[in-house]
Amino acid sequence: MFQLKDKVALVTGASRGIGRAISLALSAAGAAVALISRTKDMLAEVQAEITRRGGRAEVYPCDIQDAVKVAETVKAVALEMGGLHILVNNAGVTRDNLIMRMSAADWAAPLNTNLTGAFNCLKAVTRPMMKQRWGRIINITSVVGVTGNAGQANYAASKAGLIGLTKSAAKELASRGITVNAVAPGYITTDMTAGLTEEIKLKMTESIPLGRLGTPDDIAPAVVFLASEEAGYISGQTLLVDGGMVM
Repeated sequence: MFQLKDKVALVTGASRGIGRAISLALSAAGAAVALISRTKDMLAEVQAEITRRGGRAEVYPCDIQDAVKVAETVKAVALEMGGLHILVNNAGVTRDNLIMRMSAADWAAPLNTNLTGAFNCLKAVTRPMMKQRWGRIINITSVVGVTGNAGQANYAASKAGLIGLTKSAAKELASRGITVNAVAPGYITTDMTAGLTEEIKLKMTESIPLGRLGTPDDIAPAVVFLASEEAGYISGQTLLVDGGMVM
């Protein structure tokens, strides 16, 4: 078990799914967790679960598209929780449609949250992490950012952009002891995939060598590892957690 005692982690999109699993796993490893989302009530449920398990979590409602609000929130986390050592950019939205039918608003929505929101958070944590000369930044991208996917040009573009952001930030921040990596989940059973038909889920499963869809708990351990001291010589990498789907 990797230990994150005395570390403070900030997780976006922490109210459900992958973000919730990551928050619980980071707490189990010893980190105090700042829970970020627009839905305060759902964050409170995650906070209560972490507290019940003996951990510490604080709720910070924030729209990560708002760069000013993000900067204020990061300052508050560092002040109130005793520092900021780990950032997990997990928040994400989809607006699926074929390109020929995709509106400008639907094109922009995933880019604004998944990519620009992640940039806002990354930029805000850079200064405190550089000052302490230690940091871990983990961006949750997707296998479709590597492969593309019909009907998801906007989402795939945002996730591919996140991989590029990861590599660029890794090069900029390495000299200050800050690593930047990405985790690319494959097909994971979350609220995003809950509406898919059984036929589509079966086709997805057939494309996965391990023979099953993933769960949020399959993703969380990879994040804990990349946040640990033991991962200190890994940076600029994208770890695919996809059951072998993309090789």
